[in-house]
Amino acid sequence: MFDSMLIDSALIRLFRFRTRGFMKMAEADGRVPPVPEGDAYLYVHIPFCEVLCPFCSFHRVQHRKAEAHAYFASLREEIQRYHAAGHRFTGVYFGGGTPTCEPEELVETIGLVRALFGVREVSVETNPKDLQPPLLESLRAAGVTRLSVGVQSFDDQLLREMERFTKYGSGSETAERIRLAAPYFPTLNVDLIFNQPHQTLESLQRDLKIFRTLGANQISMYPLMTSPTVLHRMERNMGRPDHRRLRQFYQAIVRELAPDFAPTSAWCFTKGGQGSDEYLVASENYVGVGSGAFSYLDGTLYSTSFSLQAYGERIRDGLTGITTRHRLDDTDRMRYTLLVKMFGLGLDRRWAQARYGRKFFRKLWPELRSMELLGAVTRDDRGWRLTGRGMFWLMLMMSEFFESVNTYRDAMRAHVKEELDRYAETCPALASGTCRQPVFN
Repeated sequence: MFDSMLIDSALIRLFRFRTRGFMKMAEADGRVPPVPEGDAYLYVHIPFCEVLCPFCSFHRVQHRKAEAHAYFASLREEIQRYHAAGHRFTGVYFGGGTPTCEPEELVETIGLVRALFGVREVSVETNPKDLQPPLLESLRAAGVTRLSVGVQSFDDQLLREMERFTKYGSGSETAERIRLAAPYFPTLNVDLIFNQPHQTLESLQRDLKIFRTLGANQISMYPLMTSPTVLHRMERNMGRPDHRRLRQFYQAIVRELAPDFAPTSAWCFTKGGQGSDEYLVASENYVGVGSGAFSYLDGTLYSTSFSLQAYGERIRDGLTGITTRHRLDDTDRMRYTLLVKMFGLGLDRRWAQARYGRKFFRKLWPELRSMELLGAVTRDDRGWRLTGRGMFWLMLMMSEFFESVNTYRDAMRAHVKEELDRYAETCPALASGTCRQPVFN
């Protein structure tokens, strides 16, 4: 165990060093980015939530109907702006937040995306409370092919610690709602989080056993990912996660789900379903619209405004929500590609050579050779395939990458807080609750 943990720690330190420049964002002009080469995916961020869970590092705000309606109108305008500029998408992923907080607005936006781009895949995130027949039927009629339910755990004690029990119901209630929803869509995904501070191996195994009885055909098992601000908040409510348990928990997940559920990424397992749990795996390029969304297009990372007020103003001014960008150099771009492709279980040699030429293998030889020597991949004429051992390490690396993104979100949320503090000085009604301004957290 000591040797394994030592290797895990060394790999993460090396990964941090190799990817240290990924999130060095600079100011952007807000115009629509150039159309990328090859396929692209559309990500639509809906930041509104009824409950602001203490463990969540994503950009989300308290749901208020008036602000949500205005936000969806801006979203649709931004989406049309990308279409007018020539962007085309093969699929769309609605994430959040909770996209189903405003069902009619969501369905209208899905309809617009399908009409403009003719997308084949439509993925929507939701929470257990919204799994009711009227909404399920509406989403199915709108063309949703994958519904992803944020369950996190079926353990009532953990749900209470996460402040989800009162709002979303018990584990048994959630299980019944998923059984009801499973037949509606080609893919019904359940999100669970492992390595919660007070989670035991027995609790995790029980969650997996319950999942297997529900009729859902996909499960995404995320390690608990934090940021400095979220970790501080979690310590008060939930405690601090113990990373020494990650390997034991991950091995239990793979063991409990086999052989019926096969991995489709390092933390997603599927049984005859369609669609990926990560839009960045589904396509090399993706456009993120909405407040707090990220894009990656031909080697450039983009981020949109984390202020809903500023986001709406930018759209009214004829821009996109983009406020910052970072152009990766050739080596970092290839490292990003290697990370995403390996997270998606393998790298095709011919594809990489067609995309980057021989320099891909020359520049990344240390990474590829190290993965071979460590038993993380196997190599054949077609390329490199991730092994079971490699899946664990890619799970660690991808969670490390997302935690670096979460740190960036922290910085952007701090900027938004300052904005709200300044607004409060000129709008005393904000403190009394009569000024209808978004509440950021």
